[in-house]
Amino acid sequence: MFGLGVTELAIILVLVLIIFGAGKLPELGSGIGTGIKNFKKGISEEKRDHDACLTDEKQ
Repeated sequence: MFGLGVTELAIILVLVLIIFGAGKLPELGSGIGTGIKNFKKGISEEKRDHDACLTDEKQ
């Protein structure tokens, strides 16, 4: 996974806990999840629009 071992992931997790605190982690995770969902939605809409444009040009 991106060339990271267990030790590196553990260090990153500890740093995140120190910086944000345990109380902010659910909020942080929710925000990241929402951002990823919106990004995927935008990509699929653009793909659909692009495909519709291509089919209109063929006709």
